[in-house]
Amino acid sequence: MVGSLPPGRPGNLTVEQEAKLQEFWKATLKVFGVPDLGGIDGGGSVNGSVNGDVEDDPSEHASTLNPEKKSKRKGLFRRKKGDSGDKDDVSVHSSIPDADDKYGQTKVFQQVLATQSPQDLRDAFWSMVKHDHPDGLLLRFLRARKWDVEKALVMMVSTMQWRSHEMHVDDDIMYNGEAAAYKDAIESTGPTKKEGEDFMKIMRLGKSFLHGCDKEGRPICVVRARLHRVGEQSEASLERVTVHIIETARLLLSPPVDSATIVFDMTGFSMANMDYAPVKFMIKCFEANYPESLGVVLVHKSPWVFQGIWTIIKGWLDPVVASKVHFTKTIDELSHFISLNHIPAELGGDDPWSFSYPEPQPRENDKMKDDATRHRLLEERAVIVKEFEYATQRWIQSAPPADTGVRQKRNSLAEQLRKGYWQLDPYLRARTWYDRTGMIKPDGTIDYDPTVDETGEAHDPNGVD
Repeated sequence: MVGSLPPGRPGNLTVEQEAKLQEFWKATLKVFGVPDLGGIDGGGSVNGSVNGDVEDDPSEHASTLNPEKKSKRKGLFRRKKGDSGDKDDVSVHSSIPDADDKYGQTKVFQQVLATQSPQDLRDAFWSMVKHDHPDGLLLRFLRARKWDVEKALVMMVSTMQWRSHEMHVDDDIMYNGEAAAYKDAIESTGPTKKEGEDFMKIMRLGKSFLHGCDKEGRPICVVRARLHRVGEQSEASLERVTVHIIETARLLLSPPVDSATIVFDMTGFSMANMDYAPVKFMIKCFEANYPESLGVVLVHKSPWVFQGIWTIIKGWLDPVVASKVHFTKTIDELSHFISLNHIPAELGGDDPWSFSYPEPQPRENDKMKDDATRHRLLEERAVIVKEFEYATQRWIQSAPPADTGVRQKRNSLAEQLRKGYWQLDPYLRARTWYDRTGMIKPDGTIDYDPTVDETGEAHDPNGVD
């Protein structure tokens, strides 16, 4: 059963943890070029705004979160003395030792601050937030870096770079999604056609899929290792599918649940199925770019040949991640983590559900063509973001524990951002088969056992009858 809110989460912070979060937000807003408050008067207002409300004209901030509009570089960081170039020099120098920087994130951090504008970083952050409480996102990085603000900031900025410039998570993988791969597989040529075919083959086979939840309420991702063959799909396609399913799993999370469970079904596994490259990529995803997102990993029915493989893989893992890996041999052992009614029958459980991939529908992404509505919703979200940042600055200025009214204001705005995201979602994210089957509802509600109508028709992913 889902338990109470775990420690170190929004709404369950010690005074010391709240102080760390305030410090992290202060550093984050500085990186984003958000100007400091001009001062709070005795009535709790800034420049005439009252009770945390923002009086600025929303149109002034409409471009804030619009990826189609770019802002000029702001002079946030000090220039090197004698440097007459256009780029700002970074005056922040991380002291993180190399031994603590497994993925070279400090170097990425310095490069990002030296080459990208504060506004670009701000846009990347709020794109990453999606339906999450902004505090919840920052707290993931703080917990992953043991409440070291400097290390957490380095990790977060590096992750933003990975999402926006390396993997193109939001503007490609999730924006184009299954429908684009389906179309590329049919209509394109050369490498584009091959990647579309690879993506669709992986989806149709059900090499990995999300279904059900464990006893802690965490969504379950099942990986059927026997269906993978080395070299059948390109490395790029495998990475694309991996990020696609992790991002989709994020949409299933709702407090107090903030992590997922992975079940590696090793039934029928042989050395022909072993492929180290995608394993390394998955490890990097969870350790470097999706911190504190992995609840537990269950390796089910692994054969003796996997023992040597596990010795190698364990050596790559952070000890904290390695501690989350458990081996199960029987259905009884698996049921310690997952109730029988959430274990599919093919794994020996009582859930009669079986994997079947519903093909993309011709008009399921029609809302993504509606530029006017998307722009309007982005502008509305930008105004709320501005208010949240302002309320956060007021909260930072208060000594922990912060004033209840300031906390409530921030939480109210975070809830507006959550609800607003789900209104915006169909204009930014291509539908998945989880939308088509009704597992993900248009309002963000999750139904792990959606009702199938008598006609057998595919569920309308946009919620239109």
